[in-house]
Amino acid sequence: MEQLKGRVIYKGKGEGEALTTSMPISFYGGVDPNTGEVIEKGHELQGKRVKGKILVFPTGKGSTVGSYTLYRMKKNGTAPAGIINKECETIVAVGAIISEIPCIDKVDIARIKTGDIVRIEDGTVTLVQD
Repeated sequence: MEQLKGRVIYKGKGEGEALTTSMPISFYGGVDPNTGEVIEKGHELQGKRVKGKILVFPTGKGSTVGSYTLYRMKKNGTAPAGIINKECETIVAVGAIISEIPCIDKVDIARIKTGDIVRIEDGTVTLVQD
């Protein structure tokens, strides 16, 4: 089991299958809050659903409304189980905090591949199975 240390943005425990991209994500206009599907045209994850996944991406982008989109996703049951960033910016940080989604950053996200089983807990990312 490999462990990666990071900085806690929102504490908590999340575990699930990793869904990884090298592209920034905009939750406002980029992810459908009703389905959890990535709808941004040309995005690596277009057509994939983030529900229940550990979403791994470098950073967020776009409108501050993205924070509320994450909150809507949590209320709709379509949110990721956790978020891992290389650099968490304000939009994703606020969204994770108000939605109570475990979130950490300052992690070498290149070590995590889509399909890996990943656990986030207390600033540590554990690759349970890869």
